[in-house]
Amino acid sequence: MNSLSLIATALCCVVVVFGGLPFSSNAQLSPDFYAKTCPQLQSIVFQILEKVSKTDSRMPASIIRLHFHDCFVQGCDASVLLNKTSTIASEQDAGPNINSLRRLDVINQIKTEVEKVCPNKVSCADILTLAAGVSSVLSGGPGWIVPLGRRDSLTANQSLANRNLPGPSSSLDQLKSSFAAQGLNTVDLVALSGAHTLGRARCLFILDRLYDFDNTGKPDPTLDPTYLKQLQKQCPQNGPGNNVVNFDPTTPDKFDKNYYNNLQGKKGLLQSDQELFSTPGADTISIVNNFGNNQNVFFQNFINSMIKMGNIGVLTGKKGEIRKQCNFVNKKSSELDLASVTSESMEGDMVSSI
Repeated sequence: MNSLSLIATALCCVVVVFGGLPFSSNAQLSPDFYAKTCPQLQSIVFQILEKVSKTDSRMPASIIRLHFHDCFVQGCDASVLLNKTSTIASEQDAGPNINSLRRLDVINQIKTEVEKVCPNKVSCADILTLAAGVSSVLSGGPGWIVPLGRRDSLTANQSLANRNLPGPSSSLDQLKSSFAAQGLNTVDLVALSGAHTLGRARCLFILDRLYDFDNTGKPDPTLDPTYLKQLQKQCPQNGPGNNVVNFDPTTPDKFDKNYYNNLQGKKGLLQSDQELFSTPGADTISIVNNFGNNQNVFFQNFINSMIKMGNIGVLTGKKGEIRKQCNFVNKKSSELDLASVTSESMEGDMVSSI
């Protein structure tokens, strides 16, 4: 099956399952927004991501995470893509993002190709949102028809990134609070956390769980003993903490329900992951069990929550702008050669818990 057939099949499946659901809670967004102005958009996004994924299996997880870290700050407006300038304190330098975000260069590759065929038509915010959905498909996960029509922000907010993005040691109450602040409920929290079925995390962010949990001098008791020993081999106590560990020890590059099965077996990598299942009396436990027992139910809820998250704080109409280059607002972009400017790929891994 060729690339375009693959994505078409995935999207058709979504229509069958979700045909009765609204595409967006924001009436100004529409799946057909670029039908006339840039009909090639989705094929360009898919082809570039498919090519990159063949040499970088971590790419899908990195793109999905980049979308999360954009939407949780000041809405899905591509503010996370803005580089530091004399007037912009980049969100990329916020604590949850510094030395952590990956594959911003891939979004720039897509933007460059889109500008060649549809100049000044497609926002970076829409490209990033589309790329997250395609990344799910490329890793074996669900596809969905993305509501489009977002515009790009003129600013970034580093302090808000530090405040809004939950960390790897967040308690369940802290996670719920962070998600509720974005209009996302407990089911959304558990569904979106399922993106941790993909990707890697640096040892730095789990060392306390392995050796000195809550300053007890002992490992986190919610960790399975066999899994604990495996992680301790990968993350030695006195090591630099830069080794990377798979979120899912069984199918690390496949989008599936194993994340929830891992939580059931006390094999959640981050404390914030395991909190969903190991917090006594938590209402998230039944949701984890439901998703862990039925992958289709997980996929359906993941789609709903991704669409919901993708509508947070969007700029539409005449708000914001359509950036010519994703890393700079247009005033700065006009001084640059679009074809020659790319953002370097940052080779770190997870800092925040989403």
